[in-house]
Amino acid sequence: MNKTFTEDSLIEQPAIELFKSLGYAYQDCYNETFGESGSLGRETSTDVVLIPRLKQSLISLNPSVSSEAINLAIEELTRDRSVLNPANANREVYKMLRDGVKIPIKKENGSEEIETIKVIDFKNPEKNDLFLASQFWITGEMYKRRADLVGFVNGLPLIFIELKAVHKKLENAYKNNLTDYKDTIPQIFWYNAFIILSNGAESRIGTITADYEHFNAWKKINSEGEEGIVSIETIIKGTCEKCRLLDILENFILYQDTGGALNKILAKYHQYLGVNNVIESFRSIKENQGRLGVFWHTQGSGKSFSMIFFSQKILRKFEGDYTFLIVTDRKELDEQIYRNFLNVGAVTEQEVHAESGDHLRQLLTENHRNVFTLIHKFGDIRESVSDRSDIIVITDEAHRTQYDLLALNMRTALLNAAFIAFTGTPLMVGEELTKKTFGDYISIYNFKQSVDDKATVPLYYENRIPEVQLKNEGLNEDLENIIEEALLDDRQEEKLQREFAREYHIITRDDRLEKIAEDIVAHFVSRGYQGKAMVVSVDKPTAVKMYAKCRNTGSSILKN
Repeated sequence: MNKTFTEDSLIEQPAIELFKSLGYAYQDCYNETFGESGSLGRETSTDVVLIPRLKQSLISLNPSVSSEAINLAIEELTRDRSVLNPANANREVYKMLRDGVKIPIKKENGSEEIETIKVIDFKNPEKNDLFLASQFWITGEMYKRRADLVGFVNGLPLIFIELKAVHKKLENAYKNNLTDYKDTIPQIFWYNAFIILSNGAESRIGTITADYEHFNAWKKINSEGEEGIVSIETIIKGTCEKCRLLDILENFILYQDTGGALNKILAKYHQYLGVNNVIESFRSIKENQGRLGVFWHTQGSGKSFSMIFFSQKILRKFEGDYTFLIVTDRKELDEQIYRNFLNVGAVTEQEVHAESGDHLRQLLTENHRNVFTLIHKFGDIRESVSDRSDIIVITDEAHRTQYDLLALNMRTALLNAAFIAFTGTPLMVGEELTKKTFGDYISIYNFKQSVDDKATVPLYYENRIPEVQLKNEGLNEDLENIIEEALLDDRQEEKLQREFAREYHIITRDDRLEKIAEDIVAHFVSRGYQGKAMVVSVDKPTAVKMYAKCRNTGSSILKN
């Protein structure tokens, strides 16, 4: 027995059985033999690619390609990349996995032609070869290591699984084992799609560039409606089943380059399930009349990356010449989303920002993959700009700006466009215009789910310096009634101003704001650690006053 009883029989063996049930061929490689007639066809344990399986797969997937081109593709896939940064080596291989290996082939007339050798068949998952190795020996420059489980697709090691005994902390699998493997046997991670860590009780998934805190649970397999369960069965079935594995590999991996270290991003389970909900809605675009739905994923859950996963999968999987118009209502948000698209390579043009209404009109009449704009740029557009049906409008925080002239102008300008709304907050009761434009919820990942997944920090309420006592015992009910109506007509607005005018003046009284400012500054100066804070006020003028008062109070404390 190679492992302790607990780890081998209670964790590794059930995991192996799961892979076998998913259609993986399997072999225990603890006593692997090497050489031409070896059990896996590896020359030595320094090799991490199973060349016999790779060659057979390439021949099968590329029946019209010459043996010379196949051999050149194998050489390119298996060449030494040790001089590269590991993340850069991984990205280089990933592009070949997804897009094929580009091989220059000389023709009889002396000309050169680029032949693309398909490495993985994403359209026909059943045509790919899946293999699981346990106790897989790998030798680096100085040390030899044994991986618990390695999953191969067409002979390439795409899945790396490190297991620990139930009584051991999962973090040790990262700190003591995975970190060591990345240093001592880096060649296996050139090909890696993702890494799974599990001790049976807890399981997480991440990438080669992720710190431990960015390894995440994968709680659901088929749909958002499932009960979230953290288990090795859920994570294996949810990510390693053949169709899901290839979908994740092709459409849910990004490389973010912000000028420093390259960061590999793997979709979280709520992004994977949510984006695929939108894809299904897109398949029914005629039936739903271009209303793709409302994508409600709470703040901090990676909405901008979900936008990228969605748009890139559409471009990759559907025929057409699509343009994605990304609409926001704040300049900072517009820049942030644009930078996210740019840093992962989703934007290939020099500049696709609408600088004015006229510039937006021009961009919409041209052929661009992505166009970024503030909704305010529609202020001067009151006519149809494009009748294309292959424009997809992605609106961030849609329900903040969908009820006025700007939104009407946008719909007038793009009569045949499809619309999807991304929002970090739920739609309020009565926001029928949003639903009429975008459709109903297509994906929901709410605040509680995000906190449970540790994607968002929890909020705690502390009642401090109660300076105001309101006599209206039914205030909460009154406010709820107003919120439910949401869309107020002129008469209702006048009623609101009349009924709450007294409370407003009490709440925004200058001496009260002074006390609150003093309390805020005293709290954050004395709490003993640094951090960010958000101050929410009743309206913009009050927010400006609070900003000034906090600055003045802070300056006084520093002087004293």
